[in-house]
Amino acid sequence: MSDPVQNDDARHAMKMAKKKAARDKIMATKEGEKGLIIVHTGPGKGKSSSGFGMILRCIAHEMPCAVVQFIKGAWDTGERRLIEGNFADLCQFYAMGEGFTWETQDKARDIAAAQKGWEKAKELIRDPAIRMVLLDEINIALRYDYLDVAEVVKFLTEEKPPMTHVVLTGRNAKEELIEVADLVTEMTLVKHPFRSGIKGQKGVEF
Repeated sequence: MSDPVQNDDARHAMKMAKKKAARDKIMATKEGEKGLIIVHTGPGKGKSSSGFGMILRCIAHEMPCAVVQFIKGAWDTGERRLIEGNFADLCQFYAMGEGFTWETQDKARDIAAAQKGWEKAKELIRDPAIRMVLLDEINIALRYDYLDVAEVVKFLTEEKPPMTHVVLTGRNAKEELIEVADLVTEMTLVKHPFRSGIKGQKGVEF
C-alpha cells in the first residue's frame, strides 16, 4: 500500500519541477537591461515607501542615487533623516516642496517650488553617474499643472541616460506619463486608519 504523504510529496515535487522548467524557459529570453521609468500611483498607501525601498536597494548595491521631494519637503521624515545622516555619500537628498497646497495657500509659491524641484531633477537625471532618481510626489505637482506633463515626458524619453532609473510617485498619475513608463503600479486603498480618526503616525506615515 502506497504512503499518501510520499505520494503527495512526489506530486508536489513534479509540479514544482514543471513550474521551474517553464520559468527557466521564460527567463532565458530576458537578457536586456535598461534604465526604467517607474510610476507608483493610486489612492492606496505605499507609493513613496516603495520608491524609498528602491533607493535603499541602490544604496545597498553602492549605486549612486538621488531624491527630489516635490510636496512633502517641509516634513521631518524618517527616510530623510536616515539617508542624510548615514548615506549622504551615495544618495543626494533635496527637499524642494513646502507642504501640501492647502497648507501653503499660495499657488504662485507652489508653482515656483515645483519648477525649482524639476530643474534640480533634470540636473540629477542628466548625470550618468547617478543610477536612480526618485521624484517623490511629482505626480501631485503634475496633477495641479504646476509642471507641464508634456515637458516632463519629453525630457524622460529624450534626455534620460539609457541606464538611469527614474521613479515618479503620487496619486493621479497623468495618462501621458503612464503611457511612456516601463513599470506602473497602482496602489489600491482597501482600509486606512485615517478614516477611523487615527492620525498619521511616526514610522508608518513619516
